[in-house]
Order: sequence, then structure tokens, then C-alpha cells
Amino acid sequence: MKRREFLKFGTAGVASSMLGSLGLLTWVPRAHAITINKTYYITDGFVAQVDGQDVYFRGFSNSSGTLNMPAEPIIAQQGDTLNITIINTLGTTHSFVIDGIVDSGSIAGGASKTVSFTVNNAGSYLFYDKLNAPYNRLSGLHGGFAVMPSGSSNELYSGSATFVQQYFWVTNDVDPVWHEAIRVGNTPSTPFTPRYFTINGRNMRVPGHPEYTNTDRDSGYATDTRLVGSVGDRTLIRIQNVGLCRHSVHFHANHVEWLAVNGSPRPQVWKKDTLNLPNNKGSLDVIYPFEAPPDAWPPVSTGHFPMHFHDEMTQTAGGGFYQFGLATTIEFK
Repeated sequence: MKRREFLKFGTAGVASSMLGSLGLLTWVPRAHAITINKTYYITDGFVAQVDGQDVYFRGFSNSSGTLNMPAEPIIAQQGDTLNITIINTLGTTHSFVIDGIVDSGSIAGGASKTVSFTVNNAGSYLFYDKLNAPYNRLSGLHGGFAVMPSGSSNELYSGSATFVQQYFWVTNDVDPVWHEAIRVGNTPSTPFTPRYFTINGRNMRVPGHPEYTNTDRDSGYATDTRLVGSVGDRTLIRIQNVGLCRHSVHFHANHVEWLAVNGSPRPQVWKKDTLNLPNNKGSLDVIYPFEAPPDAWPPVSTGHFPMHFHDEMTQTAGGGFYQFGLATTIEFK
């Protein structure tokens, strides 16, 4: 495929993946387990970053003509059986893995495979391509997988603090030199130098940027990253970090309730405004309580507040575009 075709394909894929495939995870509990069928297509293309650089990505996509990066999340209930079909449209070999649950083994270029498994433990998981580690995962072959407790619509695990809505945030660190090496079939040989930092595949835009407020491209306005609620709309955020860097997640207006780290429930639920996000498939599960900001004067119950990472590198893009990195907005309606 020619570069011009890649650019066209990449742009079309981003548009399709960001218009409705993600967003709030909705769930209605069931009295019995079911079988869930899902198909992903392994595709690739280019995604323009905030400074105009086109970076190569791969993804578990919803069709052979789109690029979903990260993949559309899966949500299931304890006891459900899942049949996941992976159709590899590329010429390289890939896999589909959920640690401790399923491993497809190798799926050759042009081939397909269906994996079947039953989920038993509630929580937040990552599915990804483990081959050519960590490069296939870093290049975009990843997505979130949520398992709800049986019969529950508002718990992370049975007996946890409750919520009324939930999101997946998947964060990544992007070295465009590495991504280009992956595109041409080489193993990256340079030191890892992340230049872009993403949440659900997007960077932050700020006033003055032509894509500011674009819900397809701006992580501050995209419906799957921007937290929106009124006082009382307790929100579960399932955070998965596919990147190589550890990060410091900082929430404004409210402290979050810290429920789990790396898939393990915490013995005590602490309220924190800043949390360490482990790297290399590390995860956090937190509830943003949407309480009236306690320190605001005069008191407020509506407004806009930031969520950003406190490690300085994640707030830039391309090494110098401050505020164009990994961040989003919290909107009290």
C-alpha cells in the first residue's frame, strides 16, 4: 500500500473509531449468563498528531476498512462465554491475549482464528497482542475488557463501592521512530523516546488549535475521555496503561476513591487526588464521585476542571507543545 493510501485509510479509520464506538460503557444486569460473539479485524494506518506529524498505528478494528485504536471495549458479566474472532488483514503475524484468561497463539497474516472462553472474575482487563513484545502492543493492538459482577450494574466487584456510570481510559506513550520501524518490519534499535502521550488514542487540544473541541480528535472533548456528570453521578474509571512509562494521574475538583491497582482490590479504599499509574499493562480502578468541589469559594456545583498527568513529559507533544499531551476535562453539568 502506498503512503498516500495509508494516510487516507488512517484518517478514515480514526473518524470511524471515534464516532460512537467508545464512550460511556452501558450495562444492564442479567439473571443468567449468555454467549457474546465479537469480531475484530487487525488493520493499520496513520494518525495525525497535534503538531501535524503522521504516526503509524495498528488496531483491533470493527471492520477491514477502519482503524480502531484502541479497540472498542468489551463488557461482559461473570459466567458469560465469549467467542472472539480475529481476522488478520495484515501480512504480519499477531495474537489476541487477555492475561490469565485466553491466548490465541499466533495468527498468521491473512488468517483468522476464533477463541472461546468463559469469564469468572469481575474486574478490568486489557486485551492485546503479545507477539513481538512490546512493539505490537505499543503500536495500537490493545483494548479494554470489563467483567461485571453477576447480577450487578453498579459495582466493580461484589461488595465494592458503587457507581452510576463508567468509562475506559487506555493510555499510551508513542515513539514515532519506533512506530516507523514497526511499519517497515524492523525491530526498533534506538532508545525509547516518547514524543506523544495519548488517552484512548487522542491528544489534548487547546484554544487556538484547529481541532480544539473536535470530539473526534480532542481528548478534552471526546465523549469517551471527557468525564461528564452532575453532582451525585459517581463515575467508575477503568484506567489501563499499555505504555512503557509510569505516570502520575492527577484529578481536580474531587479526590477519587481508589478501588484497585493492577486488577487487585485494595484492602482499604483511600481518597486520593494523585495516583501512581504503573507501566507495562499497569491499571487503576477509581471512582470519581462528582461531589460539589469542597474547597471552592464561593461554592459551586457546575463548571469545568482538568484531569492531567503530573509527570511533565506527558503534558507536551513532539517535545515542546505544552498542554497538548495526555489530559482531559471534567465537566460538572
